[in-house]
Amino acid sequence: MRRRFKQTKSLKARLLEEAHNLRDEAKLLPYGPVRDAVLKKARQTEAAAHMDDWLNSQGLRSPKKDDTPGPS
Repeated sequence: MRRRFKQTKSLKARLLEEAHNLRDEAKLLPYGPVRDAVLKKARQTEAAAHMDDWLNSQGLRSPKKDDTPGPS
């Protein structure tokens, strides 16, 4: 049986924390492809946090079911 975990932080908070940790890690790495890959992962993680904001925004709601009859 799988254990379930209750998240104490929001997805956005976890993503931004991960991006911050990745940027700190990249500061310690020498210039090169490994550092570039870590920075790319940090940017992707920040983009995911922004997408989470966008997807949870008030502007995105499913259309309400309309009771008026459509064209026949």
